[in-house]
Amino acid sequence: MGLISAILMGMVVGIALMVGWRHMMRYRSSQRISKAVDIKLLASLSRDDLKKICGNSCPEWISFPEYEQVKWLNKQLAKLWPFVAEATTVIIRESVEPLLEEYRPPGITSLKFSKLSLGNVAPKIEGVRVQSQKEGQIIMDIDFHWGSNASIILAVEAAVVASLPIQLKDLQIFAIVRVIFQLAEELPCISAVVVALLAEPKPRIDYTLKAVGGSLTAIPGISDMIDETVDAIVTDTLQWPHRIVVPIGGIPVDLSELELKPQGKVVVTVVKANNLKNMEMIGKSDPYVVLYVRPLFKVKTKIINNNLNPVWNQTFELIVEDEETQSLILEVFDADVGQNKRLGITKLPLIELEPDTPKEVDLRLLPSLDMQKIKDKKDRGTITVKVLYHEFNKEEQLAALEEEKRILEERKKLKEAGVIGSTMEAVGSGVGMVGSGIEAGVGLVRSGLGAVGSGLSKAGKFLGKTITGQSSSSKKSGSSIPVTPAQENGGAN
Repeated sequence: MGLISAILMGMVVGIALMVGWRHMMRYRSSQRISKAVDIKLLASLSRDDLKKICGNSCPEWISFPEYEQVKWLNKQLAKLWPFVAEATTVIIRESVEPLLEEYRPPGITSLKFSKLSLGNVAPKIEGVRVQSQKEGQIIMDIDFHWGSNASIILAVEAAVVASLPIQLKDLQIFAIVRVIFQLAEELPCISAVVVALLAEPKPRIDYTLKAVGGSLTAIPGISDMIDETVDAIVTDTLQWPHRIVVPIGGIPVDLSELELKPQGKVVVTVVKANNLKNMEMIGKSDPYVVLYVRPLFKVKTKIINNNLNPVWNQTFELIVEDEETQSLILEVFDADVGQNKRLGITKLPLIELEPDTPKEVDLRLLPSLDMQKIKDKKDRGTITVKVLYHEFNKEEQLAALEEEKRILEERKKLKEAGVIGSTMEAVGSGVGMVGSGIEAGVGLVRSGLGAVGSGLSKAGKFLGKTITGQSSSSKKSGSSIPVTPAQENGGAN
């Protein structure tokens, strides 16, 4: 009897455990399904929806990545890279070498590729963001990183050195590449592709310079010259609003809306500067200002002798392609017999200007626009400018486009005539954009004699004598040529 009771009791307990286990598993399954539904609903919420629900207590660890990862694309790019690198090398030689010649600084007489190999390390695409901001277009932003083992050697020639090979090592590029697809109704459904680098975040190109079989000190300031040349090429040809437009598929299409066009002009009056840094051991600096929106269209004021609080009151007009992304750059230099020394630099974002509204601003001068690499952060003084932004109508836009082309042709003629050393060289009131080559040459020669006269004058003071003459007075006026009316991107009023 006891055995039967024990068996029955065991069966009851076993059945009860099985029923309880089944009930628990059903409950856990329903809970998991409920949580999965909640998570799915939560995942469909936008950033604004979460803020409405959580208020200010939204956890910081919740993120909304804007860029989608494309690991599969990086794998394919790594396989294709040997072929892409070879084809890209040819394109770079054909397209970048003319730019190196066009944008080379005045202190260098020749800048070319001696060796160019892109290495075997493929670029990496960290992410892709696709958006459609305008009807008929697809906009794709690509987070582009490239830690390269490229072998690049530049053949640099200067007046004092016949040829100096300089190697660019440890090349790294960080940029956001914007690709715009212009859609069409005919196959292949894309009529053109626009490629540019976004200005924000600013593209970063890091590298190390090394002289091959020589020393970088053979050409004073060569590192800064190459840095400025690379920055100018990227800023003035690839960085938005500048862009590359490529028609595709043979579909007839009007590309005028995609190409870069002048949108307005900024009228700048360089008034004065205060408390400039003195770069001279004897006497005071001889300051002048170089100003530009695009590096290819630099203009400069006259030189004020021996003065750390100069007054210029000169007016210039500069063409603007995109008020939202471009800035007015002002650099103050000390004119010297050898290489002119930069006293300070500053910029004024054009987006801060209201159309047809005059504005006077005092800008603090900095050692460099990139202050992270600068150790000397002492005060460099201030510069006062009056600015007025005017937006073009259709007729003014077309006229400005023709004027821009004419100015570039004029600069090339001045360079071929030996009046200026580079198309990147700033021109003043004497070196006209209107352009008599003879007058321009006279202006530069007299300006050069003025710089020599200033140097002799300082040397004379050091010896206890004062050397004066016509050349010195010519430098004080900045140029002996009468000031011409303001031109687009050109002479002073």
